[in-house]
Amino acid sequence: MRQILLTGGTGNLGRAIIQSGKFKNLLTPSSTELDICDQNQVRLYLEQNDIGYIIHAAALARLTGCENAPAEAIRKNIIGTSNLVSSVLSRECRSGKSIRFLQISSDGVYEGTEGGYTEDGPTIPKTNYGWSKLGAECAVRLLDNYCIIRTRFFDKKNIPFETSASDIYTSKISLDELVLHVYQILLSDYIGVLNVGGNKISDFDCHKNYKLSIKECLRLDIVKEVPFEVPKDISMDTSKFIQLLDTLNAKH
Repeated sequence: MRQILLTGGTGNLGRAIIQSGKFKNLLTPSSTELDICDQNQVRLYLEQNDIGYIIHAAALARLTGCENAPAEAIRKNIIGTSNLVSSVLSRECRSGKSIRFLQISSDGVYEGTEGGYTEDGPTIPKTNYGWSKLGAECAVRLLDNYCIIRTRFFDKKNIPFETSASDIYTSKISLDELVLHVYQILLSDYIGVLNVGGNKISDFDCHKNYKLSIKECLRLDIVKEVPFEVPKDISMDTSKFIQLLDTLNAKH
């Protein structure tokens, strides 16, 4: 199996991917070894390694950070992704070998008012983070062999807040489940956008299963404390994802 390049290896998802042990021939360069915002460095890294797969999880992911520093969100999330895509296109042209590209995106590209969003539905982000992830998606769509994973995940072992809203709905998925699905999708031949998540659930109902001390609050309580719009219902239609899993399971 050709090498798998993982960006964002120090983030929550990146660390979980590394610790899972599922991904063989995994390259996990630090941001110093591979600065995705340095196009020449990205191009040289792809030239010097036989990379057949890329899991792009590096991003400026904190909503507040993106609101306070939109230029940095553009640099890391849009320009960094574009540098990777451009280098992949060049490498594929010279080597004649395809590179499978998985982009870890976000449900934040959806408006978050009505829920049940499909992959081909309208994308109207309400935050700088959402817009920057949507910009990254635009670059990835220029590739032939790609999958954009729109998702929202949480760590069952580390829920860092004390309250959770009972009137905010998502299709969030646990970190360990997402790692498994990233592995399955990476080795699949699915091309396009894929909503990856669980059933629609309120944040409180989800989190209380793993943190008994968590207290219930409302969306309005959260809105008062953050400098960005908080979606009411950003749940996704995951029927394509479920169908893909059924197909993959039937093959094994």
